[in-house]
Amino acid sequence: MFAGPLFSRESLILPRQFRHYLMRSGYVAAFFILMYTAGQVAFGWQQVRNIGDVARFGSLVFQVFSLVQLSLVLFFALLFSAGRVAQEKDGRTLILLLMTDMRDRELVLGKLSASLLVVGVLLATSIPVFVMVHMLGGVGLDQVGWSLAVCAATGLAAGSWGSLVAFWREKTFQTLAIAVLGTVLFLGCVEAVVAFSGDSSAVGYWVGLLNPYRALSEILAPLSGLSVIGEVVRVSAGPSVAALVAVAVLLNVVTIARLRKWNPTPMVFDNTKAKEDKEAAAAPAKTSRPIWRNPVIWREIRTRGYGRKIFAVKLAYLAIAAAAVFWLVGAGKSDELILGMISPAGFAFVSLGLLSLILINAQAVTAFTSERDAQTLELLLVTDITAREFVYGKLGGILYNTKELLLIPLALAGYFVVTGGLTAEEFTYVAIAFVVLVVFTSMLGLHAGLSYDSSRSSIVVSLGTMFFLFIGIFIFMMLLVEARSSFLLQFQSFVAFIGVGSIGLWAALTHKNPSPALTLASAVLPFLTFYAITEFLLGSSLGVCVALSAAYAFATAAMLIPAVSDFDVAIGRTSVEQG
Repeated sequence: MFAGPLFSRESLILPRQFRHYLMRSGYVAAFFILMYTAGQVAFGWQQVRNIGDVARFGSLVFQVFSLVQLSLVLFFALLFSAGRVAQEKDGRTLILLLMTDMRDRELVLGKLSASLLVVGVLLATSIPVFVMVHMLGGVGLDQVGWSLAVCAATGLAAGSWGSLVAFWREKTFQTLAIAVLGTVLFLGCVEAVVAFSGDSSAVGYWVGLLNPYRALSEILAPLSGLSVIGEVVRVSAGPSVAALVAVAVLLNVVTIARLRKWNPTPMVFDNTKAKEDKEAAAAPAKTSRPIWRNPVIWREIRTRGYGRKIFAVKLAYLAIAAAAVFWLVGAGKSDELILGMISPAGFAFVSLGLLSLILINAQAVTAFTSERDAQTLELLLVTDITAREFVYGKLGGILYNTKELLLIPLALAGYFVVTGGLTAEEFTYVAIAFVVLVVFTSMLGLHAGLSYDSSRSSIVVSLGTMFFLFIGIFIFMMLLVEARSSFLLQFQSFVAFIGVGSIGLWAALTHKNPSPALTLASAVLPFLTFYAITEFLLGSSLGVCVALSAAYAFATAAMLIPAVSDFDVAIGRTSVEQG
């Protein structure tokens, strides 16, 4: 009742959908598949009878589960809360909600609660899995409880931030970009304050409570904080959970207080429109601007179709890149590998590159959904614009508008060449692979927009596919470092995991228009990605470039060719329907 009718409606409708049950069972099945893969990596086909080995395995599985679940909760709570409100704005239904007798509190908390309902259900579903991990040994019930509490508090804080940004900004891409960049900047600022003030200082302690990963690391390694041998181990993340909940409350209070100030925008009011019309009539006549041969790419590049605050988004990204360079300079030339996998310089480039790919994907999917939500897609379809002009125009506009997200990581890699961290040959391989990934990311966003009728589904599937690819790569690398065995034994251990990844990718890519090429791409891409990871850990560079380029270039072509040649079919239109 506190959240209002919006949450009541969602809680009644959601359990009736088949995908609700599929999502819950799939989430638990993914945990078991991950556990099976880790077991094969740790033990192989050997029969384990040593209790200590089983306990160490339980501790390893708990660490992987906790890190993965916290990352999933943080990302999808942010995405669901921001996307749900952005969909209301794009569909022009938020104004109707504001015209009802719902209070501001009911509207804000109702949308937030409805957005986080799926996340909360999946968290509750994971409880039996974590309890089963506790039965293996090496993990206490207090660790399990506090891990779930940190995830829940993180989801609430991330969802509140996404809701605030969505109610504040108008354009969907701005909402997603500011939400993601704001989260990264927040965590970076927290770690910067802790680094400058020191972990043992009062400022470092209280500010460090706001980083959920820092709290989770203390839960996963409770013995690291012991100063006296024989001291009683106490696992607690209460202060961090309380701090994250306080941040969520503060964000919701600000959103509720500013809701009517931010919405609706001044352009909605008739008097503002009349004033603008009067000023336009009084102003001297302006000559029309020449339009290029391809009007779609002209609109993408020469107009402000994505809002006036894109510069602020790019400035925030530049600030993150500058912070990464500053961290690298402070770290110096260190041979210590982060997580036993990658050098500090490589970690900075990969982190910045992954952030670029997520933002480019968000730009790509919203480039199509914004046309559909604004009801301008049908107008474009009745003009003489060809499918080739539309698709290539959108891709060109996406790459142009996000050129800084492509050039800054490449500039960082060039800096490594100057400082001796990379050779010119290795830089060439890195640049080729990164450009291929950028084009794949852009095409994936357009493909999701074409394949799903709902804008929210398009955004969730597109960004979710990218996120699961990254999570899968991270899990692969962690388990491969843990295994340290030959490629053949590693591949046998990961067959099940790769198979599930292929099925999930196939379901996302072939939702509306299945094809043999997309099916083949879904089957080949996870395998070649696994091969590229193995080659990277073995110190190869050419093999990584060839594997990634072949896999993702083929997947890009499998999505691009049908979009260009069968555009009407791709969006669900046929000549019969048009007639």
